[in-house]
Amino acid sequence: MKSGVLLFAVNNSQIDYVKQAIYCAKKIKEHLNLPVALATESSSYVKDSFPFYKKYIDSIIELKKNLSTYQTRKFFDGAYTEKILLWKNHTRPDCYDISPFDETLVIDVDFIVCNNDLLNCFELNEDFLIYKDPIDIFKEREFQPFNRVSDKSINLRWATAFYFKKSKMTEAYFNLIKHIKENWSFYKLIYQIPGSLYRNDFAFSIAIHILNGFQSNDWPKVLPGNMYVSTDKDILYEIKDNKLFFVIEASPPGNFLGVTMSNSNVHVMNKFSLNRMIDIEFKNE
Repeated sequence: MKSGVLLFAVNNSQIDYVKQAIYCAKKIKEHLNLPVALATESSSYVKDSFPFYKKYIDSIIELKKNLSTYQTRKFFDGAYTEKILLWKNHTRPDCYDISPFDETLVIDVDFIVCNNDLLNCFELNEDFLIYKDPIDIFKEREFQPFNRVSDKSINLRWATAFYFKKSKMTEAYFNLIKHIKENWSFYKLIYQIPGSLYRNDFAFSIAIHILNGFQSNDWPKVLPGNMYVSTDKDILYEIKDNKLFFVIEASPPGNFLGVTMSNSNVHVMNKFSLNRMIDIEFKNE
């Protein structure tokens, strides 16, 4: 197939990423009208739990389980609730190998598409496009930690959404990401990344830095449109058509306000509140 969207969804004990993927695919069909492939560790779970999935998912790719790559991290559900859960984000570097499309848009399942801006990436003569400089849904809030890999390191590119065309250049790029993942202890030291967590955002950014000769350059170009970001301490309160309503804590702590995003593509980091809203959305499926 010429062009389409690839989603990855691997559940942990409390977050249903498959549910998010099917809702994400629903929004993709609504605004982009592209075929959607879902990569997951359990196709039977998709089929048994979501009998309507074929309305939005065109094909399922079965991923192999690799317990050695699972990590644990802290997940927030608003500012005052946190949980330590498994984080299974090891498969993203394989997207070049498993994508059934010649031109692929890869999107995190918690990235809610509410316009058709991303269709423009298929009209550009570029092998690879990725987001940088996300926009906070609450513009008065400081967003600096999300702009760099670390304080003294390189600029951050966001693997939340990216486009690639199969070519020698992009094949080399994804092979380099695999190498970085396999040698993460070395690269996190070289790029002064605190902690031990492997993140796709970091690996993608490091690979770009290496391919640009260890300096800033204009490759790759940025995906069309804006990527808005809510933190995991924000709560998605309601979804209504193409409007997302959030409750966020403002300064000083204990003060809360509402934020409405209309017709905007938003990365919803609070997975728990997103799942709650999807349950409401799927009641009539």
